[in-house]
Amino acid sequence: MKRTILIIGILAIGAMFSGCKKFLDVQPKTSLPEEQLFTSEVGFQQALSGVYGQLAGNNLYGDNLSMGFVSALAQNYSTLNTNAGISLQQTQLLNYASAEVVGYTNAIWSSSYSAIAAANKIIANTETNRSVLTNNSYAQLRGEALALRAFIHFDLLRMFGPEYTAGANLKAIPYKKDVNENAIIPGTTADVVKFALADLKEAADLLLTVDPIVTSDLRSRRNKLNYYGIKALEARIRLYSGDKSGAAAAANVVISSGKYAFVTQAAAGAISSGLVVRDRLYFNEQVFMIRVRDILPTVQRYFRFRGALDQTLTRTPANFATLYETSSGGGTDIRFVYRLEQDGGSLFPSKFWQASTATTTITDNLLDQYVPGIRLSEMYYILAETAETPAAGVGYLNTVRQNRGLSNLATTLSATDLTAAITKEYQKEFYAEGQLFFYYKRIKALRMQFRNINMTPADYKLPIPDAELQFNPNYGN
Repeated sequence: MKRTILIIGILAIGAMFSGCKKFLDVQPKTSLPEEQLFTSEVGFQQALSGVYGQLAGNNLYGDNLSMGFVSALAQNYSTLNTNAGISLQQTQLLNYASAEVVGYTNAIWSSSYSAIAAANKIIANTETNRSVLTNNSYAQLRGEALALRAFIHFDLLRMFGPEYTAGANLKAIPYKKDVNENAIIPGTTADVVKFALADLKEAADLLLTVDPIVTSDLRSRRNKLNYYGIKALEARIRLYSGDKSGAAAAANVVISSGKYAFVTQAAAGAISSGLVVRDRLYFNEQVFMIRVRDILPTVQRYFRFRGALDQTLTRTPANFATLYETSSGGGTDIRFVYRLEQDGGSLFPSKFWQASTATTTITDNLLDQYVPGIRLSEMYYILAETAETPAAGVGYLNTVRQNRGLSNLATTLSATDLTAAITKEYQKEFYAEGQLFFYYKRIKALRMQFRNINMTPADYKLPIPDAELQFNPNYGN
């Protein structure tokens, strides 16, 4: 029997599912075998928490798919000393054949499919063990697992698949809907989009009437792939596939909900009794965010002074001035004023600087220990990009600019100038969050900021790991 080793995370997930092993090593820990785990609602909840825990790991959104690897691909950093424990130099050079990049892509691929396998196990058991769940629990557990499956697959597509307009009918990645060792034919780019949107449609239908965030504004639901997070992800996927009207409709659901508010300047720059308590992540704008309990060591290694400037991730003050356009009014941008701070006499991005401790619980009033998944601002950027006229698009863009301390752009901007303005917003808003590289890929950008080399389509497509190609014969023509 052929098998796809990396798709099942080198079958690590199989060990999780075996009767004598732990299902997922997460908080709260459980040692229940599978046949017991899915015989109670609590067991299902623990399994779902395990998927979120996998997303929070360094191989995925706790590092590689947020502030680390993917941000380095987007040229967010200029100080990449491989002798300082931060190996991102070859990544910045887009040297995809290097051992460094191969190591990152292998880890992302295997960890992603491991998390997908865990989500699939939950999805399957919501049917086979339906009797142990209430109607509401069934809808919420199954809905979130389906949404997570779509979320992870889509990011794999954005990384390893071809750009949509030129590669809709080209093989991209496998869309796994079950848990087994069988190699499956990779879906085309269009197939993966179709499968992801189908999962999101079922998830949204399930969660619409049961998700607490629909009827209240529970902070804890922001770190779950909730109903509005599903609609926001739908908007992102539809825009990626060129469905502008569908993207706008989904983005409007999020905005019109009234659940999310832009950060105030007071909160963004807050100082109390000499202690900085500022909201650097803009918590209330987070439509979906991932809780990373052990984020502190990564943040300190990347973004705090360690004895030499080249041992951390940052850019020169001149680069930051260029990024935030301080010579043309950007000096009032709260992202520039309050998210760049001095440490050891050097300037660092402080978006992920921590105030909480490792023992702080998830119910506390946290403003850190999170990685943004989807922001409110992205919904406005989507509306700006899909607007019927440039003037209407500028209006949406100005909403974000006003809330970032910037003056309005003229409504007389041309379509080309509007696109350039949206690009600048993505560069500022998603610095060190892992979204910028995917934006460049979607718009087929000829240049990335701070990289004076023209990009080709191949530069935007990470290679499928060799182990996957070796053990899955379905990639051949």
